[in-house]
Amino acid sequence: MFNIQYISEILPSLLSGAAMTLQVFIWTIIGSLILGVFLALGLVSKFKPLQYIISAYVWLMRGTPLLLQLIFVFYGLPTVGIVFPRYEAALFAFILNYAAYFAEIFRGGLQSVDKGQYEAGRVLQMTYWQTTKKVILPQVAKIVLPSIGNEVINLVKDSSLVYVIGIGDLLRAGNVAAARDVTLVPFILVGIMYLILTGICTFFLRKVEKHYSYFR
Repeated sequence: MFNIQYISEILPSLLSGAAMTLQVFIWTIIGSLILGVFLALGLVSKFKPLQYIISAYVWLMRGTPLLLQLIFVFYGLPTVGIVFPRYEAALFAFILNYAAYFAEIFRGGLQSVDKGQYEAGRVLQMTYWQTTKKVILPQVAKIVLPSIGNEVINLVKDSSLVYVIGIGDLLRAGNVAAARDVTLVPFILVGIMYLILTGICTFFLRKVEKHYSYFR
């Protein structure tokens, strides 16, 4: 079943697909985390219209499947004149979706920090943004890390959804090889690669949690 020669033949295409999966994963993490922080600050702001707009966005993104959002961005938006190439469409949909989840996670973290932290910042003559950046966000990071970690692991697996719009990711490469050669070996290798990716992510997340352990 596990013919070494056959595995060596399909491995390059699987690795190429894994590289595309990693690209989608990395850019989604970067974009959605940054956007999620700003959305969370909007959710806890005292400007009610902004709260309502962001809350509606979060409700929409979390209440509809990522697959549907991906299809809508790539196939639906062109009907109103907004056209994205496949890769950019995937990133756009993924970042918008995961930013909504991260926004809710960060919102919970921000609201769990004692209000006295802001008052202490004012006593030290720090601006609101200085207090948020240097005092609040490091504490929030410690609080939200387990939830962020879960979403990161989910993203590794969700990245396979880009297959539906024709992007040559890891799952697509495995599916092509399996259909061509009528064997499950490519799918088994794909599963192993996903396990390796999630294992690496888990390792680094544990390192980050240890880094922020001084906030205990």
